[in-house]
Amino acid sequence: MKSNPAGSSPEACKATGQGEKSCPVCQAWGGVSGPATESGRVTLPVPTAVSQPGTAPGPGSAPGAGSGSGSGLKPGPGAAAGPDPGSGAASGVGPGTGAVPKPGPGAGPVPGPRAAPLPGSGVEPGPRRGSGTGTTVTLPTPAPQQKTQTTPAKASQQKVVVTGGGGYLGFSLGSSLAQSGTSVILLDLRRPQWELSPGTKFIQADIRDEEALYSAFEGADCVFHAASYGMSGAEKLQKEQIESINVGGTKLVIDVCVRRRVPRLVYTSTVNVAFGGKRIEQGSEDSVPYFPLEKHLDHYSRTKAIADQLTLMANGTPLPGGGTLRTCVLRPPGIYGPEEQRHLPRVASHIKKRLFMFRFGDPGTRMNWVHVRNLVQAHVLAAEALTPTKGFVASGQAYYINDGESVNLFEWMAPLFEKLGYSQPWIQVPISWVYLTAAVMEYVHLALHPICSIPPLLTRSEVRSVAVTHTFQIAKARAQLGYAPDKFSFADVVERYVQSTTQKPRGSTAWTLLRLLLGLLLLLGLLAGALHLLGLQPSFQ
Repeated sequence: MKSNPAGSSPEACKATGQGEKSCPVCQAWGGVSGPATESGRVTLPVPTAVSQPGTAPGPGSAPGAGSGSGSGLKPGPGAAAGPDPGSGAASGVGPGTGAVPKPGPGAGPVPGPRAAPLPGSGVEPGPRRGSGTGTTVTLPTPAPQQKTQTTPAKASQQKVVVTGGGGYLGFSLGSSLAQSGTSVILLDLRRPQWELSPGTKFIQADIRDEEALYSAFEGADCVFHAASYGMSGAEKLQKEQIESINVGGTKLVIDVCVRRRVPRLVYTSTVNVAFGGKRIEQGSEDSVPYFPLEKHLDHYSRTKAIADQLTLMANGTPLPGGGTLRTCVLRPPGIYGPEEQRHLPRVASHIKKRLFMFRFGDPGTRMNWVHVRNLVQAHVLAAEALTPTKGFVASGQAYYINDGESVNLFEWMAPLFEKLGYSQPWIQVPISWVYLTAAVMEYVHLALHPICSIPPLLTRSEVRSVAVTHTFQIAKARAQLGYAPDKFSFADVVERYVQSTTQKPRGSTAWTLLRLLLGLLLLLGLLAGALHLLGLQPSFQ
């Protein structure tokens, strides 16, 4: 991954002539501390870049790297229904954590692949990566190996912590790991709304609570940091909360990992660290740079990009008493799965209210999605790839993770309209109109927030996500992690959703639809006129 133009570390800022004080990443990095000493805390070293040649140039199907979790993971109790990010990514603090109820009537079990244990603590001597010595270390790409099912002989000796464990991804991940005998701590501000799997323990705490983290991380072999805030909807406009959780919380997680001598940290990032409204087609970790921080439209993407870089910069940090902290980041797109509680219910609600009668963007626009079980599989494989058994291959690395397919959003959502009994969007609206409407919705929400909450139908960043192609390769994850996504059908997910919810009668009359249509057209016309007068033309390339 190429550096942010403003620099992705103090060293990078110096090399490019940028001032460290002007770089948000460097400012955040300055607040991360190492293990406590007699004179206080020690500042973490700045790691150097690590080049990893031999990554496959395009999507492929390289065999798995050694024994691992195979093609996926077996969900624990509640995981089949899915517990949140992503988009991206999983939420961990505050509202919208993606808690999931138990499967509805007729849901039935959903078979899933098996989970593999997390081998080793990862503190054995090995090649240092990102040690801050100023030397770029080149590591060979591991030779592809056949995936085999391992026997969880030492699984019971493992302890992992999952921040954001009350969310959809976090709970699924924790439940899957518990099935292998791993001791799992789920940490979240919001308590899960379903039964915990045997071997899991829930700690209700804020990701910004240092004392709670210090207690939870005791004896942990690996931390999966999936907690975040501001992924979608009205949350995206709460700047201070997003900054505090996504950047401040990540800094604290890194700091406590070092002080508690946790050898492995896997961070759940997002494709939005690279995507900001400009077209990306089959982007790779090496071909697509971080999107400039100052140009991000939403605070979520900007803060996730900072946290992404902080996590990679922490790789190679010496641990007190010996050992090294090894880190990696996974960058998924939107997450879907049985009874996912963030994206699908929100869209379904808008459909039932007849708010999605229009469509916008080119039919050729493409994006990626990832099923929760594929993302869980990637997290387990990434943790394994931070151990000496796997040659620390994932140390200091970033990986795009998705289902290996690209889709048009409106075509992909067709089963949802069909199952709910509504016709698909048939009114084609110019992107500029939708974009300006989203901007007005954001400003109205912020202006009225002290009085009442009016969630925006769409935000500007969401409009860009729908209207602009942004797809990513998973060749690196296939080759280095042994990632092999299973095939899932969104139609099956919709079927489960419809079965588990009580459909309300539409009750829409022709007159109501006509008034809604006329009102929408009038509003869009006024906004288009204002856009023309003000010369505000959003760019979609």
